[in-house]
Amino acid sequence: MKSAVETLSPTRVKLTVEVPFDELKPMLDKAYATIGSQVQVPGFRKGKVPNRIIDQRIGRGAVVQEAVNEALPQFFAQAAEKEDLRAIGQPEVDVTGVPLEDGQDLEFTVETDVRPTIELPELSGIAVSVDDVAVTDEDVQERMTALRERFGTLVGVDRPVETGDHVSIDLSAEIDGDEIDSVEGVSYEVGSGNMLEGIDDALTGMSAGETKTFTAPLAGGDQEGQDAECTVTVQSVKVRELPELDDEFAQLASEFDTMDELRADVEKQAEQAKAYEQGIQARDRLLDHLLETVEVPVPDGVVEAEVHQHLEGENRLEDDEHRAEVQESTRKALRAQFLLDAVAERLEVKVEQPELIEYLVMSAQQYGMDPNQFAQAVDQQGQIPSIVQEVARRKALAAVLDEAKVTDASGNEVDLDALVPDEEGDAAGEEAADATTDEAGAAPEAEAAHGDEGKPAQA
Repeated sequence: MKSAVETLSPTRVKLTVEVPFDELKPMLDKAYATIGSQVQVPGFRKGKVPNRIIDQRIGRGAVVQEAVNEALPQFFAQAAEKEDLRAIGQPEVDVTGVPLEDGQDLEFTVETDVRPTIELPELSGIAVSVDDVAVTDEDVQERMTALRERFGTLVGVDRPVETGDHVSIDLSAEIDGDEIDSVEGVSYEVGSGNMLEGIDDALTGMSAGETKTFTAPLAGGDQEGQDAECTVTVQSVKVRELPELDDEFAQLASEFDTMDELRADVEKQAEQAKAYEQGIQARDRLLDHLLETVEVPVPDGVVEAEVHQHLEGENRLEDDEHRAEVQESTRKALRAQFLLDAVAERLEVKVEQPELIEYLVMSAQQYGMDPNQFAQAVDQQGQIPSIVQEVARRKALAAVLDEAKVTDASGNEVDLDALVPDEEGDAAGEEAADATTDEAGAAPEAEAAHGDEGKPAQA
């Protein structure tokens, strides 16, 4: 097989391939066998029809088409590997030479987007600046309030609903008079924004026993995004009463005997959280620095395909403003992924099985799934290679961050190693370690856009 590459742009090439007849012949023989098993010709047993009879009855062209359709992906992959091309997106195939007679070669061209070649700078000692660790009274108060809410009690009130109230509601939705879904006795915190769009406005001012109808787009199911007429009935209204900040609360909520001890511990936790945020900030700013200083071209076709899929799923294809936002985020995500792939290659990053398992377990927890079931699902969908690639990106960014020179706004050097958990297993430290290796700015949609190698369509 012969092949040649013409570079059309930094992210697109034209691949010309010539396949000798001898290399295509096994596919032709298989095509004859397949077609022969599907036709009945008087005087011949099924599956025993000679090739010349198939040519007469069905036509040589049908056999060649069957063979070529099967052969194209294989020969394209071989040619791409030979030319060291990493195709992405959906290639455009043009069959220019069809072997309608024995001895003739198969010739075809493929225009495809490819991963760009990226010139990386020196990755050691990159300077990164982060904010100072500054714990405010508001930070401490926010943590103290969250702790009080954990030990708060819900108490019924006889007044209209206000933001922050906890209500028990019945909710139903219908489209054109047909009920789509209904639930009863659902608990909801007004203002949390984790239910239907517009429900907070509808609930505000209602009292127990009242019913109101409003229009909102459905948030899930087969009719997601469609406007439905929603009916909500308030069963009860409650407020969360918080305990007093005294020694009794300190003993209830912690291991400490006094409120002063508890407050000092909360201040320490707030300071640790700010330090962990430095790790996240260092990671994000390092990646932003690389994206600003390294040229990373992105295939327009891959971006447009991903944007279209995203908007189609949201039923917002005509929303030009949102389209521009999705284009920007998708392009940045792809640039980050291509860049980190190049870094991983330079550093020869390898993903070990325990690292892959750890990532799968973490992802399963985010989706609220059993880790084994999650692993089986991604395996069945063929997503394991993409996940391995994602773990490699995280390791690559962490490796560069480990060699970076990180200072705070006051010029003090920041020791990111101090965020790594100790041998006894500091939970907060583990959180910080994850933060420093978590890739920033890469959307899942963009990963789907280019995670699979390009495969040519059938001729």
